[in-house]
Amino acid sequence: MKTGMTVGGCLPGREKRATGSVAEGAARAGLAARGVIYLLVGVLALQVAFGGTRRQADRGGALAAVADQPFGAVLLWALGAGLVGMALWRLSEAVSGEAGPDGRKPRKRLLATARFVFYSFVAYSVLAFASDGAHPSGGGDSSDRQSRDATARVLELPAGQWLTAAAGTAVVVAGVWMATTAVRRRYRDKLRHHDMSARARRLVDVAGVGGGVTRGLVFAVAGGFAVRAAAAYEPDRAKGLDDTLRSFSGTPLGPWLLACVATGLVLFGFFSFAMARWRRV
Repeated sequence: MKTGMTVGGCLPGREKRATGSVAEGAARAGLAARGVIYLLVGVLALQVAFGGTRRQADRGGALAAVADQPFGAVLLWALGAGLVGMALWRLSEAVSGEAGPDGRKPRKRLLATARFVFYSFVAYSVLAFASDGAHPSGGGDSSDRQSRDATARVLELPAGQWLTAAAGTAVVVAGVWMATTAVRRRYRDKLRHHDMSARARRLVDVAGVGGGVTRGLVFAVAGGFAVRAAAAYEPDRAKGLDDTLRSFSGTPLGPWLLACVATGLVLFGFFSFAMARWRRV
């Protein structure tokens, strides 16, 4: 009887540890997959800045680059699986709350829900690309065409201009929030500092601030194009990631500004790898 009670008493704890291990593995795989995509988009953007590629500097272009590698199909499925893990991790945070003293607050859960929806879409697009034969022409339309088509459909709805403007404004706000949290180094609250050396912490700060600010800037600019499209009632003014990045070359700083933005995206890729290793989950 005593043995049975001991075994029975241990099972819930074991199940809890097993569930935690699965969630942690999914989170780390998802963060690593995100890092791969941002790293590749940044490299493609660098090549665009100096005329070294005709590929789109967006998720589709990054996936096409992966597909060209040895065992590219396997790598694509692995990326898709990692992003599914990211989506499921965010879903678990929405349901149970994230790690930390204020992880169960409604604001945190709402943010986790939004991230779950976003990464579910990203995971679906990656898996759809992989299932189409892992070929550059099989990944669907570019982000630019997708943005224009989506904007055109929304503009046709009742109050379509207001809906498009609201969506664009939300993306701008999200971009400003990303940049602000990066500057404030809010990510430090989620790191396992006792596992990191002083040098690792410095490198994470460089990648976290530089990459986070750049990511936020790109989001804000893309949202601004959506707002402009709504105001002019012209869906062609909306831009996906590739056109948004290329727009930086149209400034007086020319390709050098795009090169700086591309470097920031590469930094965010490395920051994602660091979070995959040292983030508290």
